[in-house]
Amino acid sequence: MTPRICILYTGGTFGMKPSAAGYAPDGGLEAALATTLPAAGKDGMPAWDLVEYDRLIDSAEAQPADWHTIAADIAARYADYDGFVVIHGTDTMAYTASALSFALQGLRKPVIVTGSQIPLCEPRNDARNNLTSALLIAARYPVPEVGLFFHDRLLRGNRATKVASADFAAFDSPNHAALARVGINIDINAAAVLPMPRAEHFQVVEPGTQEVAVLRLYPGLSSARLQHLLAPPLAGLVLQTYGAGNGPVAMPGFLDALAAASARGTVIVNLTQCQRGGVDQAKYATGSALAGAGVVGGGDLTVEAAVTKLHHLISCGLEPDAVRRQMPLPLCGECSEPA
Repeated sequence: MTPRICILYTGGTFGMKPSAAGYAPDGGLEAALATTLPAAGKDGMPAWDLVEYDRLIDSAEAQPADWHTIAADIAARYADYDGFVVIHGTDTMAYTASALSFALQGLRKPVIVTGSQIPLCEPRNDARNNLTSALLIAARYPVPEVGLFFHDRLLRGNRATKVASADFAAFDSPNHAALARVGINIDINAAAVLPMPRAEHFQVVEPGTQEVAVLRLYPGLSSARLQHLLAPPLAGLVLQTYGAGNGPVAMPGFLDALAAASARGTVIVNLTQCQRGGVDQAKYATGSALAGAGVVGGGDLTVEAAVTKLHHLISCGLEPDAVRRQMPLPLCGECSEPA
């Protein structure tokens, strides 16, 4: 039987058309795909159905509510398809892929997020190849997780990050091997793929009203600025520190601001600014000082995974201490096991 894949078209460059102001989201993608993609059954191509969202967006406009909508739509159609492909803009694609991984834990079918740097309507584009490969992988290979496919590589969605604004190879996975590479053949890296779970345990929860912020440390940052950012009602902060997780702990008021926010219930997660590697708060005295102020080490989480994980855990109703305990632990392959 020919596998059937559900394509969710949320917007992004893939289906955009030129306008007086530049590329803009546009509908009618089903007709374009019908004349572009190989026929179902040809060379392993699956049958597919397209769900085109009423509100097509540039992914720079994406919000947590959009992550929930996509996850809920997949969950509602889960029994009817062999896999899912989400067409999404590249700017926040890694955020959406990460968010879907937390909402759809225990997946037993592929969910692949993809898009393009050049729209499908252009004579030279990367849209057709990205979508065709994503469909073939979703239909033919047991990859039971949320993946991000771009430029001949399938990455774990919650390990991916956008690294280039004008290259076809726009995404990378610095701390985890690619799940698959596509050349003449499609080569699945089985050792990198999550094991097939016994059962799904989705957590598709409505996003709350909590605010999660990101602060990248830099020389010259004042304690007053940090204190202002941490003011209530901030629920979570991803603090991008130096190296293995270090910050200016000798600065008057710096640790006090972090400790006061932690005591109020703000979950502060320490991530490195480095692209590769992770945080080890026990390695240097500065990292230990941050831990003493209530900051939790985020290991090798990406910023995208940390932000969406905070949103997810807080939306699940967990208390701050429970969120702090969960942040360094892998729920769906988003980070390495703590040492």
